[in-house]
Amino acid sequence: MTTAPLWAWGAVLVAIFAMLAVDLFLHRKDREISIREAAVTSGVWIAIGLAFGGILWLTLGAEQGAAYYAAYVVEKSLSVDNVFVFALLFTYFAVPKQYQHRVLFFGVLGALAMRAVFIFAGSALIGQFHWIIYIFGAFLVYTGIKLARSKGDDEVDPEKNIVLRWTRRLVPVTSDWRGHKFWVREGAKWIATPRFSSC
Repeated sequence: MTTAPLWAWGAVLVAIFAMLAVDLFLHRKDREISIREAAVTSGVWIAIGLAFGGILWLTLGAEQGAAYYAAYVVEKSLSVDNVFVFALLFTYFAVPKQYQHRVLFFGVLGALAMRAVFIFAGSALIGQFHWIIYIFGAFLVYTGIKLARSKGDDEVDPEKNIVLRWTRRLVPVTSDWRGHKFWVREGAKWIATPRFSSC
């Protein structure tokens, strides 16, 4: 199997951060995103993703290119569920439409950061303690069985989320939105805004 050189990984990371910066710059003003603009933007990102697969196919071979496209299709299919979760969270937190892009942007950024932490931590643990792979495998089997047994119409209730309840207990939150600020100072202490808890 052909592996990509280190410089290629660096180039991909630079490109990802550049695209995130461009997206944030284009949406620097808080405004409602139209359906047309969302569709065009999605089309551009999908085109970039497909073009990257073409680059892999040409430089690393058909096997790597096909593996990328297979993973891309799976990821896109799974991400459809996320749309419903986003809609639920936006409704639950009453996120004003003009702030939804920025909330979503930083939420996804946080999710990517957490995913990277867990991937590197998991890899380090497996490298150090090979037997831990069986624990991870058992957890995946348990999760798969739980998903298979779920009825599919289970309602997601953010109030039951332990992280949200714990955060609300420890961090005071303002009752209203304060622009796109995560924190505001009131008197001598800092208070989180609903933007912080919704991300």
